[in-house]
Amino acid sequence: MTSEIRTTSDSSGISLAVRLQRDSDAAWSDLVELYGPLVHVWGCRLGLDESSTEDLTQEVFRRVLQGIDKFDLRHKKVTFRGWLWRITLNIVIDQQRRPTIAPRGGSSAAAALHKVADPFSADDESEPPTSPGETASLIRRAMKQIQSQVEPTTWEAFERTTIGGESSIDVADELGLTPAAVRKAKSRTLQRLRKQLGDLW
Repeated sequence: MTSEIRTTSDSSGISLAVRLQRDSDAAWSDLVELYGPLVHVWGCRLGLDESSTEDLTQEVFRRVLQGIDKFDLRHKKVTFRGWLWRITLNIVIDQQRRPTIAPRGGSSAAAALHKVADPFSADDESEPPTSPGETASLIRRAMKQIQSQVEPTTWEAFERTTIGGESSIDVADELGLTPAAVRKAKSRTLQRLRKQLGDLW
């Protein structure tokens, strides 16, 4: 009976934020695919029209390119998603301050804008206003990205125990593994998923 499952590449488990700091082309592609839809949702929530939201998304990623070296994974209270949210808010604030642009989004958007802090500050613990459905969609996109980076048996063990809710004993028996190996596959894949989303933990 096999007692261990390996991932196909240890390097692919590096945090998205770290890969962005290393200027990896694949990381930038992952970033746009993962977070582009979410930034678009945030723009709509802040009262922007479709055209302005597309411009916002491009500007967010431009500022990420400029500021990614300032993002510090060692601060446990700062998440990559929260960092993107604060960048998004700052951009909208900048637009609202321009005299040629009329405020949009009503009082709720204005209230959200006034709460924004420096996007590079580690002291701001605010999290983005993301619904459970939007979070689930983000996680599904991340899962799709990492599925090809782990061995099929590892992925099946993770998917059946984490998503399917099956016991590690039952899955281990069917896959010819030990329960400990199945639990390790689940743990390592969850950690890889978190890193794909940009956060170390």
